[in-house]
Amino acid sequence: MASGTHGSSRTRYAYLGPAGTFTEAALRQIASPEEAEFLPQVDVVSAIEAVRGGAADHAVVAIESSVEGSVTAVLDTLATGDPLALQGEMIVPVSFVLAVRPGTGLGAVRRVAAHPHAWAQCRRWLAQHLPDAVHVPATSNTAPAAAMASSERELGFDAALVPPPAVEVYGLVPLADDVADNHHAVTRFVLVGRPGPVPPRTGADKTTLVVHLPSNQAGALLEMLEQFAARGVNLSRIESRPLGDSLGRYSFSIDAEGHVADERVAEALMGLHRVCPHVRFLGSYPRVDAPHGDVRPGTFDADFLAARAWVQALREGRAH
Repeated sequence: MASGTHGSSRTRYAYLGPAGTFTEAALRQIASPEEAEFLPQVDVVSAIEAVRGGAADHAVVAIESSVEGSVTAVLDTLATGDPLALQGEMIVPVSFVLAVRPGTGLGAVRRVAAHPHAWAQCRRWLAQHLPDAVHVPATSNTAPAAAMASSERELGFDAALVPPPAVEVYGLVPLADDVADNHHAVTRFVLVGRPGPVPPRTGADKTTLVVHLPSNQAGALLEMLEQFAARGVNLSRIESRPLGDSLGRYSFSIDAEGHVADERVAEALMGLHRVCPHVRFLGSYPRVDAPHGDVRPGTFDADFLAARAWVQALREGRAH
């Protein structure tokens, strides 16, 4: 990873804090606090804006949950403002611990602090074990743990759903481990940096884009999607986000399988550039999950290069 540019040899990473979050677990997959500077932020937007403003070299933010879907604040922040680039991704398994201060038993729990995504991922478990518990929203998965550890005062909640590392970090007591409705839940995180040379393709890559439709007329979405389908580019994620200027106007956040250096992806991008009023390239980077589809015959690099050479030969009168 590149060194920081602020006079220090340590790269600065902004992430959703405080310490012990799933975001920190994702960050630790690519950097260690001994070699890098970890900069906890109050929310994902602040983490991204720290990169834009120069306070951080990179940000690590959650972009997609296998249970709750995409993190819309991240999608919207990346879609507007000064351009940024996604440079990698990480996947973290997600389950929670119901944690309390020492001396609190399960029978005393009436109010549970949790990030809204955490509450949603544990809703059935809570209904079964704490049916009368009231949700107290938290800004991050470890914010309530930090609050319990830093003060003896009344906090407005009795327990918190926190990531497993937070229990030890903040000296709490676990009332229940492995709390989750879906034990296969994972969250995908991305490494955000300033634009620069795209990482070389690995053969297992992902390209992220923001695309506005060419028009509001019938068939506009199909015209956009055809740019991928005609080149054999599989989409692993596509979702609409409102543009915000009026009802009925949307942009699309897209993950395409492949790298901008792949001929099929480059051709699809050229097609989008021709027919869509706005295309924001957010980067090509190594993929950590398995591909959803195989490259179909006729869409390998060699096929595009051979077709292009044939057309050139036609222009020069060397082929018919």
